[in-house]
Amino acid sequence: MKESILSAKGLCKSFAHNGGQVHILSHVDLTLYQGDFTVIMGASGSGKSTLLYALSGMDRATAGEVLYNGKNIVTMSEKELSTLRSNDFGFIFQQLHLVSNLTLFENIVISGYLSKAITGETVRNYAEELIEKMGIKHIKNHLPAQVSGGEQQRCAIARAVVHNPKLIFADEPTGALNRHNTIEVLNLLTSINEGGQSILMVTHDIHVALRANRILYLEDGKIIGELTLPVFCPSEERSRETQISAWLHSMEW
Repeated sequence: MKESILSAKGLCKSFAHNGGQVHILSHVDLTLYQGDFTVIMGASGSGKSTLLYALSGMDRATAGEVLYNGKNIVTMSEKELSTLRSNDFGFIFQQLHLVSNLTLFENIVISGYLSKAITGETVRNYAEELIEKMGIKHIKNHLPAQVSGGEQQRCAIARAVVHNPKLIFADEPTGALNRHNTIEVLNLLTSINEGGQSILMVTHDIHVALRANRILYLEDGKIIGELTLPVFCPSEERSRETQISAWLHSMEW
């Protein structure tokens, strides 16, 4: 049996609008498991990103709970959340949020320095390993504006994992990339997942979802479907795509 890493119960998110309430998430129950590559899919406006942010503590849920290591993220203080994100969680976004006046290497290590769980020397050594693995060692002293979008995204992935987080949250990380760079980024994320780190990703792209071993479908703020798959194997990509496409069609995607 797989070990749970994070669980949500009765998770709700709403906001006031024109004298009423707009409900984005409606009583979501969800468990994430150690070592899984989980993808959230659904139509635009279904609440995918909101769910990702609520689960990670980047956004406050209106009601319900999110349990991590026996503690409810929803009721944590900002200081507790900051510590959690610095030590245990990693974040990859479509908008990269790289610091423009720092080099790629500096962007990576500064994230690791925020963690109390590892030393600065460990951060620097691991950062060097990551930039070599991700093929950006030759440009590590370049500023973000001096490199391509794909190279920036690889830097952002290294920044997200340099402190060795237990759970990585990714919001459309390939949405602004071309096909070649998308495949490179997916290969890196797959490799990270194979190393034992759990990933929760939001995407609208079937080719991205192929890498997941679990896909959740969100509609009107509710999880209405789930597809479990074996670990990704490149030789089975075509049959996997057919299976996912048929399942999404059954979800009226």
